[in-house]
Amino acid sequence: MAVATKKTKNIRLIEVPSEVGAGTRGASLGIEAIKIAALDFRSQFFKKYKSIVIPNDNQALYGNSGSRYAKHIRSVLKMYERIGAAVRDSIRDGRFPLVLSGDHSNAGGTIAGIKMAYPESRLGVIWIDAHADLHSPYTSPSGNIHGMPLATALAEDNIEEKSNDLDYETIELWEMLKTIGDISPKIEYRDLIYVTLRDFEDQEATLIKKNKVKVVSTNELRKTGVTKLTRELLKYLSGCDKIYISFDVDSLDPSISRGTGTPVKGGINEREAADLILELLQNEKICCLEFTEVNPTLDSENVMAETVFEVLQKVARQVEMVN
Repeated sequence: MAVATKKTKNIRLIEVPSEVGAGTRGASLGIEAIKIAALDFRSQFFKKYKSIVIPNDNQALYGNSGSRYAKHIRSVLKMYERIGAAVRDSIRDGRFPLVLSGDHSNAGGTIAGIKMAYPESRLGVIWIDAHADLHSPYTSPSGNIHGMPLATALAEDNIEEKSNDLDYETIELWEMLKTIGDISPKIEYRDLIYVTLRDFEDQEATLIKKNKVKVVSTNELRKTGVTKLTRELLKYLSGCDKIYISFDVDSLDPSISRGTGTPVKGGINEREAADLILELLQNEKICCLEFTEVNPTLDSENVMAETVFEVLQKVARQVEMVN
């Protein structure tokens, strides 16, 4: 019993019910939808694993969005600071941060927290997502910051592809986002892998090609097989000391559920997602995992949240085994 208790405590759930970076409302409700799924499955998951809940700044959504090209950036900055501190402290306490977040902009704060905990470590990122999230305020067609978290981590402005003229205040706040934790950049392009990427703009495509970023398509995943692909991904990131996995539910095909803000055809299924994450988690370099962008307001019968919860239960068991 003592051993089981010790392992259970190794996981720290971090809830981030924030959607200030999204263009569609409802992602902040995703965590509660997952908890409802747990109740439907009669699971004690959220009793077994206690959560830290990060205060959100969603009230800002009722006011002016501020910058046209970086909407609600002041609120996103607040979230980065709060998330970064929680992730940093969890790792320093010897815990494995399992982050449940609203919109994907929050991942920039998670990456900042990991780097604050491991400032001298080389961090790899496996980005399981339909989208590249490489825009900056200089290039974003929407101004929604959930399309920019990797740009903040890479300290990428992509001025060469600039299409927007920013005011001084936006520039200053953007610089602050990139330098959270006084570390910038936090990751390098060579340590980034996209899985199921299939929807991105020309400006992002230019960066991916220029920096020779590794991209794994849905077809490649199926052709290679999860076990072999996992070996290849970990070999590619073998120079990294720590690895973070970010799982955006829009990596899943919309035929499963449309309970996310930006669904894109051609994604993986729930079994492929679970198998991939579980295989990756067997490696001790994996230091943090994030689930994001569940939006129950766009769903029917809470299908997406139920799918995510099933994966979440398996993930927790795997983390306990490894740690």
